[in-house]
Amino acid sequence: GTHTNVDAKTGKFIRAASTFRRFISKEPGANFPPEKGRYHLYVSYACPWGWRFATAEETNPEQNMRPDPIHPTYTHLSQLYLAQDPDYSGRYTVPLLYDTKTDQIVSNESSEILRMLYTEFDELLPAKYAEIDLFPENMRKEIEETNDWTYHDINNGVYKSGASMKQEAYEEAVNALFAALDRAEAHLASSPGPFYYGSHITESDVRLYVTVVRFDPVYHQHFKCNIRDIRSGYPALHQWLRRLFWGEDAFKSTTDFQQIKNHYTKSHLRLNPAGVTALGPLPHILGLKEEVAAVNAAAVKAKIV
Repeated sequence: GTHTNVDAKTGKFIRAASTFRRFISKEPGANFPPEKGRYHLYVSYACPWGWRFATAEETNPEQNMRPDPIHPTYTHLSQLYLAQDPDYSGRYTVPLLYDTKTDQIVSNESSEILRMLYTEFDELLPAKYAEIDLFPENMRKEIEETNDWTYHDINNGVYKSGASMKQEAYEEAVNALFAALDRAEAHLASSPGPFYYGSHITESDVRLYVTVVRFDPVYHQHFKCNIRDIRSGYPALHQWLRRLFWGEDAFKSTTDFQQIKNHYTKSHLRLNPAGVTALGPLPHILGLKEEVAAVNAAAVKAKIV
């Protein structure tokens, strides 16, 4: 949606904290116990924080909207929030985890929903899914540390760059963003791979992917994050990204590039008043063995030398 959380004095984008922070839990007596078919997750393919079905902020919400099976008369996500609290004045965001049994919003905090979904429902899942652990106990310290700077400087960094209202704020944010991308690149270049922490996908892969996969198609031009792009400026990140997209269907099947591009370019009217969507870069993501012409030329030159 539109960027309204900007400090008037500094011109810096400030992301509002999530409002609903309750938990699904296996603990006895929990208000929200795990039950098959009880909860509904509202998402959007466009947004890196979740996969949103519609918001009151979009110019053409019907472009990304799907019928709400829980509330068939609802046409905007705002209706869910206002049904919980008629005086609610915050932003209408996704992901949104909803309890259909008690008609309550459980949570709209993406990081906490992520952990609820892969820990609290294990007893209801087939073994092959229950065994997946994105936050293994022996790696929690490293993952938490990575999550922290990835969120502040990359996930939120692209927004802080694109939504800045003053030159100094923009330059501070974009320089921090590319310093963090350099840090991720250095880690992946020295990692055994193919994933961020080796042979198994972790939270660090999930959290970084959502921004990196949108970087070249949207953030590079729309948010002015154009010091470098991923496909020509970050070889290790580029290979890691393509391995997740082409090798793991859970990533590929939930990445809709056209919807991503349409959402950003047609809903951020301050940044793009005409709502015109750029065609490129094409392809939106390269094949596992493909490289842009400049990378291929550099490789040929290196062999000659």
